[in-house]
Amino acid sequence: MRIGEIAALVGVTPRAVRHYHQAGLLPEPARRANGYREYGVRDAVLLARIRRLTELGLGLDEVRGVLADDEGRGLVEVLEELEEDLARQEAVIRERRERLAPLLTEARAGRLPADGPVSPELTALLAGLGELPESPMAAKDREILALLDTVVPETERAELMSLMHGAAGSAREVYGLLDALADAEPDDPRVDGAARALAAVLPDGLAVELPPEGSGGIADAFFADLAPAQSAAVRRAIELVLTRGNDDSDDSSEAGA
Repeated sequence: MRIGEIAALVGVTPRAVRHYHQAGLLPEPARRANGYREYGVRDAVLLARIRRLTELGLGLDEVRGVLADDEGRGLVEVLEELEEDLARQEAVIRERRERLAPLLTEARAGRLPADGPVSPELTALLAGLGELPESPMAAKDREILALLDTVVPETERAELMSLMHGAAGSAREVYGLLDALADAEPDDPRVDGAARALAAVLPDGLAVELPPEGSGGIADAFFADLAPAQSAAVRRAIELVLTRGNDDSDDSSEAGA
């Protein structure tokens, strides 16, 4: 048989046969006087075995190891290892599909940010916000949430998104107050009202000491994207939440004493 004939018989391509020769899996057959390879039945049997092993998912090095063991003792070990590897891949795929399912539901409902996909925790949070009116501040908020969803460690992300659930229900009013400050100055009297409204819906666990302006990092990136009055309102809200948290701690200490 010529190379095209043995390839057709076994169900592979001539290119695959040449590749198996180069990889040392299939010995070079004798050649005719004209230089063409001449394959026999034994070559076809070996080629068929190589095809079956590769279709099972074995790499060429693993196939070589199996073929080197004439009695086939290595085949059981290799197949058991392959089965374990496939089981691990199956578990990973199952987990990914479980994570994908709620994301797909929210995406079909149009409730995911354009720069998704996002985690199930953020998906649930966005679902809690529901349909929001056209709000530039709401759009910015979703962008920041999507960024935090990526950069915050997974162990902390679930806690962060859980804390944000408490603020989700009152977001509509606060977004409107902050949107109204888009063209205002930081000393605008409406800044204090917006700050207090925002502080009222932020849970204590979200209040953190902000780094000084100009120190870089995500805080500067966030505030740089806000109008001056909006930035002032958000910073003031965080200060109010921090003060509230400290007061609660002091009250608890006094009660314990």
